Amino acid sequence: MRILFFGDVMGKPGRVVLKRKLPELRARLGADMVIANGENASGGVGLTTDVLREMLGFGVDVVTTGNHIWKHREMYGGLDKEARVVRPANYPAGAPGRGMTICDLPSGHRVAVLNLQGRTFMDDVDCPFHTASALLNTLPDDVRIRFIDFHAEATSEKKALGWYLDGRISAMIGTHTHVQTADPTILPEGTAYLTDAGMCGVEASCLGMDKEVIVRRFLTKLPQRFVLAKGEVSVNGVLVEVDPETGKATHIELVRE
Repeated sequence: MRILFFGDVMGKPGRVVLKRKLPELRARLGADMVIANGENASGGVGLTTDVLREMLGFGVDVVTTGNHIWKHREMYGGLDKEARVVRPANYPAGAPGRGMTICDLPSGHRVAVLNLQGRTFMDDVDCPFHTASALLNTLPDDVRIRFIDFHAEATSEKKALGWYLDGRISAMIGTHTHVQTADPTILPEGTAYLTDAGMCGVEASCLGMDKEVIVRRFLTKLPQRFVLAKGEVSVNGVLVEVDPETGKATHIELVRE
């Protein structure tokens, strides 16, 4: 069982390159399922219902998100209606949408996809550690493949959650910082781990945004209107192979094209 995951899709450039490269990548890597983080897929910040439909339409099976999912209020209803998109599960009760979904694949395999948000240097939401445990305890025994997108700022928090959940999930992949890390590993109890998957968008940028604007902001400390970068685009992500009988990861490799 092979899961292909892509880091934060940055606006139209990220969507265009992912749509173009996904069919070939899915075939070449033998992916049974595709997950992508779409919290920045609309204009570089947030997600709209139209863009969600676009991503699902060109082959993404589940869209995960993060702290920017609340940017476009029109999306609130979409979070409740569409089971193939998840928002961080550790927002307080009453927030629109769901933090976990179960996908029944044509192969007969069932895959749980969870979304969590970090608290270090981010909004003080509910504890991702306790939230993850509570959600995992609700899963049926036949849902052995369990994938988490942990949208967090601090490497230490990502590492800690990976160790905490080792053996209870198939994979924990970090998002949010947009820079792919070089630490793919399988932890001792069988959980695939990567600190950050990177992003889909323009490489010659500052996290997908126009580099001149961001440099000017650092130099002047004055507010700037962020603009998506233009230029050569790439996709960043990770491929995880899981034994469907045990739910343990057997292989992890970076994807960067």
